[in-house]
Amino acid sequence: MTAQATSSIANLPVLGEMAHQTYPSATLYVVATPIGNVTDISLRALHVLSLVNAVACEDTRNTAQLMTRFGLHQPLIAAHQHNEREVAETLIARLQAGERIALVSDAGTPAVSDPGARIVDAVRAAGLRVLPLPGASAAVTALSASGLVNDQFYFVGFLPAKAKQRENFLTTLRSVTATMVFYEAPHRILDCASALAAVFEPERQVVFARELTKMFEEIHRCPLSEAAAWLKADGHREKGEFVVLLEGAPAADEENDAEAERILKILLAECPVKQAANLAAQITGRKKNALYERALQLKDEA
Repeated sequence: MTAQATSSIANLPVLGEMAHQTYPSATLYVVATPIGNVTDISLRALHVLSLVNAVACEDTRNTAQLMTRFGLHQPLIAAHQHNEREVAETLIARLQAGERIALVSDAGTPAVSDPGARIVDAVRAAGLRVLPLPGASAAVTALSASGLVNDQFYFVGFLPAKAKQRENFLTTLRSVTATMVFYEAPHRILDCASALAAVFEPERQVVFARELTKMFEEIHRCPLSEAAAWLKADGHREKGEFVVLLEGAPAADEENDAEAERILKILLAECPVKQAANLAAQITGRKKNALYERALQLKDEA
């Protein structure tokens, strides 16, 4: 970027609006920070970080580096997963005294697979204000570039570390129609790919979004059957933090729904409602509870 271009942006009148906005005291500001590229921080986040009395952060070393890069030197308070409840009491006391406190995590939006939710809960329970500042989110960033066409997504976060627990948990997701979003550490990415392949259909599309917004960012989409081979083909692909997106189960089509209802009606002519729903579920693969509700409706209509 040229010096002239930089100057024209810096002098935009809209930047002056920050100084005229309201930043209430006795408020916890939940501030999203960059997930990789430091320049992704918002102008509003920088302004609030310059105003607050202190910053509660996941790792004081990481946040100190971020603040220093922007010439900010507010006091830092360690607020990580092991001390959230305790530090919440300290923050509440300071907020009640009229201070402004910012809450950040190491990267992205606090309280989303990161520490912060317990602090926010405690602050709200104390009757104090919580004000969120939107910004970077690894899950949404990966979704936007995935090309997986779906109006819904299901945020899973990190899977269990143990193989059997991971398999059991994934089995409960087989019928989820929304795009599923997982976070995974580099040393478990192959285990994650293998577990997904063992539970879900091989033709489902999977997206690996690695090192998002960083120098070696990589976003790869392929059928689940090819996932492990792609990861193993290059040692660098097992490095960095991952967002893994999995295509959801196909929605039940109208033809199959009609067939399930036809079978349900036949069974209702001979069986009680509960038994008819159970048998229809076994025959069609449809969910028993949904069939039971429909069976009750059919009985009422008869």
